[in-house]
Amino acid sequence: MTDLSLAHAKPDAPRRAPLRLPLVWLGVLPFAIFALLFLVWPTLHIVLGAFQTPEGGFTLRNLAGLMAPQIVGAFWISIKVSVMTAALGCVIGFVLAAAVTRGGLPAGLRDTMLTFSGVASNFAGVPLAFAFIATLGRLGLVTVLLRDWFGINLYATGFNLISFAGLTLVYLYFQIPLMILIITPALDGLKREWREAATSLGASGVQYWRMVALPVLWPSFLGTFALLFANAFGAVATAMALTGSSLSIVPIILFAQIRGDVLQDPHLGYAIAFGMIVLTGIANLVYIVLRTRAERWLK
Repeated sequence: MTDLSLAHAKPDAPRRAPLRLPLVWLGVLPFAIFALLFLVWPTLHIVLGAFQTPEGGFTLRNLAGLMAPQIVGAFWISIKVSVMTAALGCVIGFVLAAAVTRGGLPAGLRDTMLTFSGVASNFAGVPLAFAFIATLGRLGLVTVLLRDWFGINLYATGFNLISFAGLTLVYLYFQIPLMILIITPALDGLKREWREAATSLGASGVQYWRMVALPVLWPSFLGTFALLFANAFGAVATAMALTGSSLSIVPIILFAQIRGDVLQDPHLGYAIAFGMIVLTGIANLVYIVLRTRAERWLK
């Protein structure tokens, strides 16, 4: 009787284990809090402010203000500086990275260049501007040496550090090292078998690079160009310390609208920042997509 009652008894329903967050996620928590406080929240504040009046109402007047000739001109100058420094940084950085990774140079030279690139790519702002003023300013070390030792007046040739060309030169100091750091792993990913196969089929070194290596590296190259564009477009401290208000680029106009005494219009500044977020966001999205494609090619 007991056995029969036990046979017809319903088994207990399985208990669900309580949902627990793995402890390993605690290691990511500080980064998540930091990103939320200093990236997500300020970005949302800027986006909302671009569509608000000083009283807190909704408006499109701030975005319409971006069509002012001064602001359009500032965006155009910033885009030209960003495109120029990104293009030159990609070309020069690619040549240097290819030389130390594929050129048969000593391994110590590669390590030295990568170490310097890691430092130089993060050297910006007021210290970088001061370094160039002390080197290539009107009374800079190189300027004085060229004038006194070789009779070359650098500024008489039309060069001016506080100009479009001067700002481009300064930006290249951190754009080229950044290109070297990003493109070096892609160059290391080129398989030796591809070169051997091309050589066995009678291809020269130029043909190998033109028909095999460069098509494989092209997504990485374009992706890095987009990243360098965003990097230069958002730089503000270097340009402000170097040129002041003599060269109207977007970050300087933005600073004048938010902190200036004469042109102060914080919500127009939010709209300018919103335009910068859109442009740099598109550039970073292009970089992520192309980088994913490049990694798939190199696997």
